[in-house]
Amino acid sequence: MTLACALVPSPEHGSPGHPESPERFTGLASLPSTSLPGEWTWLDPQPASLEDLQRVHSPSMLAFLQKAVRQAPAVIDSAPTFVAPGSWTAALDAAGGAMACMRGVLHGQAVSSFALVRPPGHHAGSHHSMGFCLFNNLAVAAAAALAEGLERLLIVDYDAHHGNGTQAIFAGEPRVAFVSTHQQHIYPGTGSLQDVPQARGRLINLPLPARTGDRGYLQAVDQVIGPLAQRFRPQMIFVSAGFDAHWTDPLTTLGLSTTGYYHLSCRLIELARDLCDGKLVFVLEGGYDPQRLADNVRAVMGAMADETLVDDLAGPSPYPEPDITPLLHQARQLHNLT
Repeated sequence: MTLACALVPSPEHGSPGHPESPERFTGLASLPSTSLPGEWTWLDPQPASLEDLQRVHSPSMLAFLQKAVRQAPAVIDSAPTFVAPGSWTAALDAAGGAMACMRGVLHGQAVSSFALVRPPGHHAGSHHSMGFCLFNNLAVAAAAALAEGLERLLIVDYDAHHGNGTQAIFAGEPRVAFVSTHQQHIYPGTGSLQDVPQARGRLINLPLPARTGDRGYLQAVDQVIGPLAQRFRPQMIFVSAGFDAHWTDPLTTLGLSTTGYYHLSCRLIELARDLCDGKLVFVLEGGYDPQRLADNVRAVMGAMADETLVDDLAGPSPYPEPDITPLLHQARQLHNLT
């Protein structure tokens, strides 16, 4: 079983003291030379082309970002999202990494893949960069998959923040189903249960209370994500793999553990094997504790390789976990998943 990975650390994209920094990848840089479970192919991605980007981003957005980078260093929104002199190249490379992982799976070079890229992407919409994100890497890759002939894609976003950019890009695209699990009442403030009524049954938001952890996330897969996938029958599954839902993350207050990420990934891998011959593409989003980011990425890679999780160095969340059963019941009713 061949697995593929693209590693795009983008050291040229950085701003002193910012949480979305090259230091996030401190524990990932050695992965290509590390003995990992499974048979891994390390991809050498090409930068995304303007044609690739323009499937999801407007010409005016691309022109604005190019101009901002020429004037860098600069801050381009209140998140704050920064650009450095090397940010245009870094953003092209990150989107290209997601594209390479998608094409590796689509064309049979790998069963599943993981794009370990930065800057992240899921807040970037058609007309603006935002939320530490320049281009929407996953959306660029998903749109390319549609252009190559796929007719049904499922996107699962388990970053701690709502994938507002991805949702907006595909809100009117009936070939794409989307579900986002995210902490309620934090940036960017979108992603309510009632969002996008015109796409009900296809675009689902699960705004989770603080400290939701391993138990709640697995309930979400079993009661909402799995039934949506079974009904939609995707030909490929994409995952916005944000690791800022780990209980140690400095920017959020959710409760996933490394063990939880492993089991969550195993569930999604099972869905992909059941529905689309295992065609699954993980694309890195957030995660701002460098050590836990490395632990969680390795846990996902182990799940992809059917390896049993060995270590969870941080252990389980020490905080009580809320019961999200009523939220999941509401979501099932709203989206006719009963």
